[in-house]
Amino acid sequence: MEKNYSNGEITVNWQPEKCIHSTKCWKSLPRVFNPRAKPWVNMEGGTTEAIRTTVLNCPSGALSLAVPETTSEVTKTPTSTVEVCALPDGPLQITGVVSVKNEAGETVLKTDKTFLCRCGGSANKPYCDGTHRKIEFRS
Repeated sequence: MEKNYSNGEITVNWQPEKCIHSTKCWKSLPRVFNPRAKPWVNMEGGTTEAIRTTVLNCPSGALSLAVPETTSEVTKTPTSTVEVCALPDGPLQITGVVSVKNEAGETVLKTDKTFLCRCGGSANKPYCDGTHRKIEFRS
């Protein structure tokens, strides 16, 4: 499921199944990203540039941008080096271009950042869905 929010200049695409609940979006721009509000994204709450900066800092890629006139997705350029980092009490963060096989054996190419479950509780395995916080996973 994907949801789109636009201010006429840019569109924020939200893919909730990718979200790891890092809270970076609503802590950096709470007048735009407010998980207690319906809808939780208020494109009138900030400038286009502030929204763009916040979305591009989304660690999981659950938030991305599209420019309406081209509808091409705006992303960070992937790196050629792959880096794996175990986040404290959280998922494995993989930075770079990686190929992941899902349960069906299909290969999915991931770019920029990918977060893999380390706690075993994710409902979206092999990806992190933020369950580590709910079950108080400790590394």
